[in-house]
Amino acid sequence: MKRIVWIIFSATMAAVVIFSCQTDPQKEYETRWAGETMEEILGNIEEQFGGFDQTMMETGYRYNELYWAGKDENWGYAEYQLDKILSSLEKGFVRRPDRRASSAQFTDQAAPRLMETIVSGSREAFLQSFNRFASSCNTCHAMEEVGFIQVIVPELRTSLAEL
Repeated sequence: MKRIVWIIFSATMAAVVIFSCQTDPQKEYETRWAGETMEEILGNIEEQFGGFDQTMMETGYRYNELYWAGKDENWGYAEYQLDKILSSLEKGFVRRPDRRASSAQFTDQAAPRLMETIVSGSREAFLQSFNRFASSCNTCHAMEEVGFIQVIVPELRTSLAEL
């Protein structure tokens, strides 16, 4: 995960430096990997950012952390993870705006309902709401024609984050 963040940060910084120095749009630039022309450089940087799959990779990690945070009644951590899921989705919508429509039921309904249960501090309510939250993920996947990707309630803790 840190490597992906570093690649994205490096690519962004390279683009900023290149843009700030640009005086001739047809000028060739000397870069190690990004390309020679501005068109190649931008295309390769966009490729490094990836599509919505990068967003889903981060969301999957945070989804798992969110579940265990709620189960442990670590409400601050649960709220943090849900906020990060929504933030990651927003970044993904920049790259793939067509995904916003199918995820609206998730971002506009399921996530706010789950946040309410997190704020309430009820473990039982959280666990019930989390099941609906997982179903909402699967609804979005079906709408995007990737229904073969089924989200379930996590059974294994993959990190050491606990109370």
